[in-house]
Amino acid sequence: MRILLVDHHADFGRAVKETLLNCGFAVDVTRTLDEASAALDCANYHMILLDSFLPDGDGLDWLKQLRREGRSMPTMMMSNLNDLSRRIAIFNAGADDFLPKPVSIDELVARMRAILRRSTQMTAPVVTFGNLHFDPIARQVSVGGRVLRIARREVCILEHLLNRAGRTVPRASLEESLYAFDDEVSTNALEVGIYRLRTHLSQAGATLRIKTARGVGYTLELVGAASAA
Repeated sequence: MRILLVDHHADFGRAVKETLLNCGFAVDVTRTLDEASAALDCANYHMILLDSFLPDGDGLDWLKQLRREGRSMPTMMMSNLNDLSRRIAIFNAGADDFLPKPVSIDELVARMRAILRRSTQMTAPVVTFGNLHFDPIARQVSVGGRVLRIARREVCILEHLLNRAGRTVPRASLEESLYAFDDEVSTNALEVGIYRLRTHLSQAGATLRIKTARGVGYTLELVGAASAA
């Protein structure tokens, strides 16, 4: 899952990003509303974490504009201003939740997961394919009931392939879902991630595999559905 954090406090942004990365999310951090708008034009996000007051405007007005444009991704707003009228305005603008600052990052993550669980975008909280089960909120992968220890990027690859199981996913689409704008990405990063994910699945006895469509992308398929690449 890819998250957009809109907050101009550098230390807070770094702390949130590090925590969310460790939880298995890809995170882009923007410090102004203009930067946030540009990010939305370039990538798809599962959720927005939005500060109330940015250097170039009020996050509340920006959120209202997003909703007028039909952008419905879940949004949590944060603010130093915590009076009743402001909170009501935030929810009326279309926010899914509100956290007063200073924010507890552990509470932030817990609230994020609660929002994503009830989001209409998450109609099937646990994805099953063959003997593999994936919980997109907990970022947990299990095969035959045994939880696998898989790095964040391999989990992201698996999630993207599961969402289009049986169809070829272009490598460009995979790369976009994996990396935040400021991530350092080597030329063979995707191939390395695919290799490691294949190893995890094979060693766990998964009844699915990743097939390479050379020059195009990758397909997640059940074992026996087609010959391995």
